[in-house]
Amino acid sequence: MRETLPPAILTAADVSAVTQLILRERSGRDLGQWEQMRECFHDDSRVRLSWIDASGPEFVRRSQEMAARNVQASHRLGPVMVTLAGERAIAQLSAIIDIPLALQGVEVLLSSHARFLFRAERRRQAWRIAGFDAVYQRDELQCPVPGETIRIDPALLSRYRKSYRLLAHCLELNGFAVRDDLAGGDRPDLVATLSSEIYGWAGLQPPQ
Repeated sequence: MRETLPPAILTAADVSAVTQLILRERSGRDLGQWEQMRECFHDDSRVRLSWIDASGPEFVRRSQEMAARNVQASHRLGPVMVTLAGERAIAQLSAIIDIPLALQGVEVLLSSHARFLFRAERRRQAWRIAGFDAVYQRDELQCPVPGETIRIDPALLSRYRKSYRLLAHCLELNGFAVRDDLAGGDRPDLVATLSSEIYGWAGLQPPQ
């Protein structure tokens, strides 16, 4: 059936399928629809984020555990840009990760700005996620209740990477260890290495 369709139609269908795959995975994460989220990953996929380096299925399991501990992340997503390479594809999008927390007895909202990079692969006629990485750009902390304030000692934050220092601090306070070697705006060398790895996986040159 696919062979009888014009190339432009096939390309549009694959771009749409990969886009919807990414949106289904992120929606499943935010809404706690764990089976939907799990179905988006290949069994041998790999997820490397601030708090985890594991397979896709393990990422789903530990995301469920995180939600059960009341660390309730949600995501504001930008448009998904898909680059096709035969049976493989790269999808990237901007994102803001919002995590409501309590620090020093004060209600706060942590917002981490990042760029998500997904690897998708079609196997047995179905697109699934083969990899999920992030490039961390900056983060911020605010008090949603007007008039409330919070102060964090700058010396305490100085031991964290600038592109995700508040995220690392807050996650560690909640028992999640955060790696120090993640791709981020403060380490363009790590961003370039990650980009080369991901696009090389698809047989493509990274964008310049």
